[in-house]
Amino acid sequence: MNNTDKKATLSFSDGSPSIDFPIYAGTVGPEVIDIRKLYAGTGKFTYDPGFMSTAACNSSITYIDGDKGELLYRGYPIEQLAVKADFLETCYLLLNAELPNAKQKAEFIKTVTQHTMVHEQMQFFFRGFRRDAHPMSVLVGTVGALASFYHDSLDINDPHHREVSAIRLIAKMPTLVAMSYKYSIGQPFVYPRNDLSYSANFMHMMFANPCEEYKINDVLVRALDRILMLHADHEQNASTSTVRLSGSSGANPFACIAAGIACLWGPAHGGANEAALNMLKEIGSIDKIPEFIAKVKDKNSNVKLMGFGHRVYKNFDPRAKLMRETCYEVLEELGLHDDPLFKLAMALEKIALEDEYFVSRKLYPNVDFYSGIVQSALGIPVSLFTGIFAMARTIGWIAQWNEMISDPEQKIGRPRQLFIGSPTREVLPIDKRA
Repeated sequence: MNNTDKKATLSFSDGSPSIDFPIYAGTVGPEVIDIRKLYAGTGKFTYDPGFMSTAACNSSITYIDGDKGELLYRGYPIEQLAVKADFLETCYLLLNAELPNAKQKAEFIKTVTQHTMVHEQMQFFFRGFRRDAHPMSVLVGTVGALASFYHDSLDINDPHHREVSAIRLIAKMPTLVAMSYKYSIGQPFVYPRNDLSYSANFMHMMFANPCEEYKINDVLVRALDRILMLHADHEQNASTSTVRLSGSSGANPFACIAAGIACLWGPAHGGANEAALNMLKEIGSIDKIPEFIAKVKDKNSNVKLMGFGHRVYKNFDPRAKLMRETCYEVLEELGLHDDPLFKLAMALEKIALEDEYFVSRKLYPNVDFYSGIVQSALGIPVSLFTGIFAMARTIGWIAQWNEMISDPEQKIGRPRQLFIGSPTREVLPIDKRA
């Protein structure tokens, strides 16, 4: 954060003295006005619902330019990382600020692999849930419960403890997600295998069973790895802000990640790919697309086009092009081009890319549209889509949490409010109340 020697002056129409604030510049992106002394100097707060114009921290992890359609992890464009690196290399990058060399990558993979098992008592914890419990509720509980098992890495002021916790969370999330799926369908848990890659190991834990050998398909494993990489971090979104706010109180990392999972569960955040696939199922068939599109265009209808457009990316989602490539690769590998659901998805995609109504509004298919299709093709149930998202985003959450703990300017989060309730009043005896 560099002082620009520029000032922002706030003046008042009531004759109160004006006040100057310093302006800081980041490496890229908009400059920020430092208003930390606003309340002390004026007795006033700013009002910014949703924090749309407020930077709550400084960070060197992820940068997004929504107008350009740009996403950088530690300065590296996502388009390059998705082609030239894998998910665990991305994890290493987000944690350590640099991509690993061959030796560092091998050591990192070995360390993560050695932590994929969860405590055997966790099986009994799962049995406390109903079989039809939503996987996200199970994950909130089981991830939070990790703090009960790993007392040896809960000192947030010890860098080594933070590193161990980060590795444990990255390593154990796939195991817990797979366990939540197996539990829901009544199949036995499948233990991690140290001879498989991170993504292949997850696929094996999800789909293997004692009756027959599960064959690893490299195309499908690569598709899952790309899903994880594209969702690894996304700057100061709602769940990441939740993790940071939780961590600002000094809460342990497992509790903070559980809080992030709870926030991600919200349909406006992590449920977008689930909503996109549900939309396709509701449309039902290609011949019903025109009727659906007409409802989307009708201002008096409540029908929304899910999986298109993005709150941050105003032109296009850079992750969508990469996910589209993977989507077509998976459909080709599995011979699903003639499957009714996927034919419907491709027909809707074509209309959205050509129809002037959507093109003029820049409602392009986003990463959620394609990742929902890919996950469905992989055999992942819709109810687990957000769980996969949580598995991917864990590395972003833990990297952001670690950065926050290390920041000397870090304070416990305490947003202010504009109070619009009753002023001070007197409590009347009960017989005198209206």
